[in-house]
Formats: sequence, C-alpha cells, structure tokens
Amino acid sequence: MKNAIREPRQKRSIEKKNKIIEASYKLFSEVGYYGTNTAEIAKCAGVSTGIVYGYFQDKRDILISVLDIYIRNVFDPILKILDNLRAPLNFELLVPQIVDAVIKTHKKNAKIHEALHSLTHTDEAVNKEFISLEDRITLQIAEKLKKIGVEIENPFEKIHLAMDIVQSFSHEYVFDKHDYIDYIVMRDMVCRTIINLFN
Repeated sequence: MKNAIREPRQKRSIEKKNKIIEASYKLFSEVGYYGTNTAEIAKCAGVSTGIVYGYFQDKRDILISVLDIYIRNVFDPILKILDNLRAPLNFELLVPQIVDAVIKTHKKNAKIHEALHSLTHTDEAVNKEFISLEDRITLQIAEKLKKIGVEIENPFEKIHLAMDIVQSFSHEYVFDKHDYIDYIVMRDMVCRTIINLFN
C-alpha cells in the first residue's frame, strides 16, 4: 500500500517538492520522460526515493507538475504582450513581436517541448493540457481585443488560425531546419499572412 500523498505546508517541505519538480524538468528535458526513473529524479533533487513518493504517487504524477511549469514558461511571454496591448493596434508591429516571442520560447524550452509533445499521442491528460493552453491563449487574446475596443469578424477562428500558423512556423524554425528554406523570408511570409488575416 502506498503512503498517503501529502501537500507540503512548511517552507522546507515546499522547497523539497519544488526540487523534485525542477530535477524532473531537467531530466525529462535531457533524456525524455521514459528515459527517466524516480531513483534518478531523487538523486538529481538530492532527496531519497521515499521523499519523492511522499509528495507524488508516481513518475506520471510528477509529469503533471512539470507540465504545469512548462505551460507557464510558454504562456507568460505571450501574456506580457497581451497585457501591454492598447488601441489602436498596429498589427504590422504586433504580429512580428508575437512571432518572435513564440520562436524565442520554443528555443528556450526546446528539449522539454519535444519530450512533452511526444506524449500528447499516448497520454490523454498531457494532450488535454496542451489543448487547454491553446484555448486559454485564444480566449484571452479575443477578450483583450474586445476589452480595448478592437472589433474583428470571427475573432476566435482568426486568432486560432494565426496561432496554428505561428506554432507550425516555430516548430519548423526551431526543430526541422531544412537547408533549402530561407527562414527570414518564411518569417516575413508568416507575419504578412497573419497581418492580412486581421486587417
């Protein structure tokens, strides 16, 4: 029978749990989710395996906490851009700023991104989290545009399509790297396509 999972309240206990999550984030990035076991996580975090199981049921339970950090890392830069939006919007300036922010986020989190995205086809909870992230970004952008008085026909569809284009280009730019593609030219095409979508 497994130990009861406890939610830490004391500062030292919270720090231990956070160290376990940080160690997992690092190891999942380096060798993938399936290439990591709880003993390695414990060693990397500087705690015993028993401590790990005191805070988490299993490795998959840790994965959900790692995914939460990853989503914050990805969403926060976009959220900062949204927070600063003011009407009238200049899509010529805004779109390249968002495209570059998404590329930067993908570069910074490339290894963990690959490790987590590879699980979307086999783990329903991971897939739901990524879909939920898309929903939050789409809805928050639409809400922000409405709040500052920017009227767009079919905003959800346009925002989601723009997001898909940026996401696809970011994957291409960071992960695929085809020798025959000029990525500066492609970036300009991506920006122009999205600007035309909203103008």
